[in-house]
Amino acid sequence: MLGVFDIVRPKSVADASAIVAAGGGEAVFYAGGTELLILMKDRLLEPAVLVDLKAVPGLDGIGLDPGGRTLRIGALARHRQIERSPIVRHHVPTLAALEARVANVRVRHAGTIGGNLCFAEPHSDPATLLLALEATFTLESEAGARDVAAADFFVGFLQTARQPDELMTSTAFPLPDSGTTVAYERFKTHERPSASVAVLLSVRDGTIAAARIAVGSVGDRPVRMPAAEAALRGTPPGPESFAAAAEIVRDGVEPTEDRFESTDYKRHLAGTLTRRALERAMADGESHGR
Repeated sequence: MLGVFDIVRPKSVADASAIVAAGGGEAVFYAGGTELLILMKDRLLEPAVLVDLKAVPGLDGIGLDPGGRTLRIGALARHRQIERSPIVRHHVPTLAALEARVANVRVRHAGTIGGNLCFAEPHSDPATLLLALEATFTLESEAGARDVAAADFFVGFLQTARQPDELMTSTAFPLPDSGTTVAYERFKTHERPSASVAVLLSVRDGTIAAARIAVGSVGDRPVRMPAAEAALRGTPPGPESFAAAAEIVRDGVEPTEDRFESTDYKRHLAGTLTRRALERAMADGESHGR
């Protein structure tokens, strides 16, 4: 059962931030509420004031920034909206497909991308992919706005670099270049993924020119795997290089044990999913005539 609280509906980002700043820790932002309300029902969080953001205009848009090379998604864009967006489907179909697998349809209709990212649940699908896409998150408050790279945003279990009065207003990332493919793989037998891997692979003249690998769901936050990325660069794509990268990921992740999987099993999953994601990225590139 929920406790007693008030709801306020500010009309601007500045007003929303001011209310939370003045709340002394008793006021929190509220959008879709899919994660927040669970905490409140379990009495793990008991705010006195919910700052409802739905009346703040301009926070749910999806579009290309001037120049057409950066995709920006408003923090209040809902998972279902991103899943069905023609812009997302055209430019980053992997993101659209991922959003189609977030939780269930009811959650996708209510939950927002900003709420998902700010909650920082380590099993978040969008967080892992956006890390591989080198996304930045725009945070705004009365003090102004700042952009935080995804690599710097997630700092621990349910912890981010966002200050309590900072409102995430959007996430943006550069569109993959021609000849670059993105893939996402996960293993899920319970409510949330046990392991997930996102990769970005760029091949030029038969050689891997760039690679990014992000691993999620196995530790306290999604992480990049720079050693595996470095091992791929300059090598021909194929079973040998993919297996070597997968082994580096398997040995390099820092999993946390839970009631479902051991740390050894999570290492195995991370390595296996890395190989599968690289294979998928390579196959997608070949199907598009790379």
